[in-house]
Amino acid sequence: MDSTDIPAGGRIDRREALELLTRAPLGEVMAAAHAARMRRHPHRRVTFVCDTNPNYTNVCVTRCRFCAFCRGPGDADAYTLTPQAVAEKVKHACDMGATTVLLQGGHNPKVFLRDWLAYIRAIQEACPAIHIHPFSPAEYLFMAQQEQTDVGAVLEAVYAQGIRTIPGGGAEILSERVRSIIAPAKADTEQWLRVCETAHRIGFRTTATMMYGHVETDAEIIDHLLRLRDLQERSGGFASFIAWSFKPGQTPLGRGLENPVHPAKYVRIIAVARLVLDNFEHIQSSWFSESVGAGQLGLLAGADDFGGILFEENVLQQAGHERATTVKNVQTIIRRAGFTPAQRNSFYNVLHVFEEPEPVGIGAADEV
Repeated sequence: MDSTDIPAGGRIDRREALELLTRAPLGEVMAAAHAARMRRHPHRRVTFVCDTNPNYTNVCVTRCRFCAFCRGPGDADAYTLTPQAVAEKVKHACDMGATTVLLQGGHNPKVFLRDWLAYIRAIQEACPAIHIHPFSPAEYLFMAQQEQTDVGAVLEAVYAQGIRTIPGGGAEILSERVRSIIAPAKADTEQWLRVCETAHRIGFRTTATMMYGHVETDAEIIDHLLRLRDLQERSGGFASFIAWSFKPGQTPLGRGLENPVHPAKYVRIIAVARLVLDNFEHIQSSWFSESVGAGQLGLLAGADDFGGILFEENVLQQAGHERATTVKNVQTIIRRAGFTPAQRNSFYNVLHVFEEPEPVGIGAADEV
């Protein structure tokens, strides 16, 4: 497949998508994806969000093999924070400029819906202006099992508390073969999709995610994207797509894998996602989960969003992946990729555009 074969506006089928991921020249795939991005977002703005990601508990009975963060209920370093402790963390981040809190935790059998609502209320009281973006689809399914009710009832209770967006974590790879290896006790493919569809029907906007670079095949990556595209056709509730590579450090799964994923695979996945997910408004390229360079290249491969500043993050840190930056530094990184930085909220509404010009050229900012 060459550049003349890559559809410009037409819907890509499974065979074409797989060829884009595996055989087409990367530069041509990037160019086609960037053109698709510019048709949808011709302003050349790249958005980012100032957020924080405290984890209310690290206790989890799911024991996913790709996770270094979880602890068993009886482990010495297991914890469950009080609502007040979580609110204090969020207040600190809010004082530093955070506008969104991504609130997630493990599948803790001692945490119930009343506790979730208490966390939300405590944050709302401590930081009335902050946007709360809580709990993944897998967590909602686990909570429904905890409460012996259907997932819609749990979602309705959270919605009634004023929440309007939820994160799309826990998708990993939407393949039962993969999930049986890396997360056999977690929500399965159809359950994850059903939680998202139910959330969209209630009125939530959600993100859609993918964690690749472990035991999946290229065909399973494409099938994952097509499942997301099909659900978006029905519900229209996905705000964005976010992919990241598996971080093997300190994880049970990582001990059995030989080679890390090359950054070029990340850039190619971003480009293919923009071309395949033609009904998604936003595609994210992450400096945080990958690298500054890969994140910048993703912006030239169809992405229009650069993710979050992340004043606090624990899950990837436990796997040995640590990064930190500032709002000013993210602006510089985006400008050096040739775009105009803009701060957004969790609805992807632009809050502020930073118009200061800077020379164009791929390169990491000095402070990273």
